[in-house]
Amino acid sequence: MRQPAIKSYMKSHLALYMFVSVLFLIGVVFGAVMVNALSLDQKQELARHLNYFFQNVDDGTMLGEPQADSFRQTLGLHVKWMALIWLLGLSVVGLPLVFVLDFLKGVLVGFTVGYLTGQFAWKGMLFALVSVAPQNLVIIPVILIASVAATGFSLHLIKSRFQHRRGALAQSFWQYTGTSVFLTIVLSAAALYEGFLSPYVMKWVAPMLLV
Repeated sequence: MRQPAIKSYMKSHLALYMFVSVLFLIGVVFGAVMVNALSLDQKQELARHLNYFFQNVDDGTMLGEPQADSFRQTLGLHVKWMALIWLLGLSVVGLPLVFVLDFLKGVLVGFTVGYLTGQFAWKGMLFALVSVAPQNLVIIPVILIASVAATGFSLHLIKSRFQHRRGALAQSFWQYTGTSVFLTIVLSAAALYEGFLSPYVMKWVAPMLLV
């Protein structure tokens, strides 16, 4: 897109970006609050699972697994998430579920970071910075952009039904689909980090968290 087109796009979609961003942030806060709602038994059970995970990382067990398989599995999850957003954007009925996905993504991030920080203090924050933050710097913006694209296309569907403009609808559909495909390709960068680099970085930090 040329610069005037980008400015026009951002101007017309700014409210949607603000809405999905606030929805995501509410999810993050909700996820962090959920940590405090856990019972002592639940916290102890999570701590045992995490300690087992950290032990495997420290022993190099994760590095022994085929990294290409890990990359494919992670990329597969990203593709399914993007495909679901794309599919929901094809109907007005599915639009609220797009917002639910944004909220749930925020809850997952907020709960993960909140628990690690609450359980392990600055060491947990350090682990979150190397294991959660890097890929999410790519994943979160991509999901928000995909959500805005899905919302925009759903709203365009409503207008097209009243205006009976099939040609414009077909053009918007291919633009929407092309955007979704491009964003899915961008997510491969996050999958590369998670599959090939993240295990080595986590191995460096994991010994600090072993109890």
